[in-house]
Amino acid sequence: MSHYHAVVWIDHNEAHVMHISPDDVESSVVRPKKPHQKLHHKRGADKGGAVGAGNTPEDQGFYHEVVEALKGAQEVLVVGPASAKLHLIKHMHGHDKQMADKVIGVESIDHPSDAQLVAYARKYFVAADRMRP
Repeated sequence: MSHYHAVVWIDHNEAHVMHISPDDVESSVVRPKKPHQKLHHKRGADKGGAVGAGNTPEDQGFYHEVVEALKGAQEVLVVGPASAKLHLIKHMHGHDKQMADKVIGVESIDHPSDAQLVAYARKYFVAADRMRP
């Protein structure tokens, strides 16, 4: 079945990808190969002696798999609770400009159930469709 819309809820631990049509939803979950870790500075270290900047490097392979899971959608809504959604958008702009052009919105939402996510996305897409000429 052809799905025009897709929504992805993403954090650093997983991405829920939902392809949505009026009467059907296809969902998948993508997880990074390695868990995301937060680095901490050593106590009392000077600016030159800090262990790290606070985060491990972003897992580009994870973002690539999420983009692959979104293939086929003509409009994409990206949502999530923190910065992973922005890292996904940055990855798209650098590695898959065509997919980046399909993103019609980026929204902050916490941890919805899959049913709540689909309902939110359907409402969002209806509103977005109304704003088009």
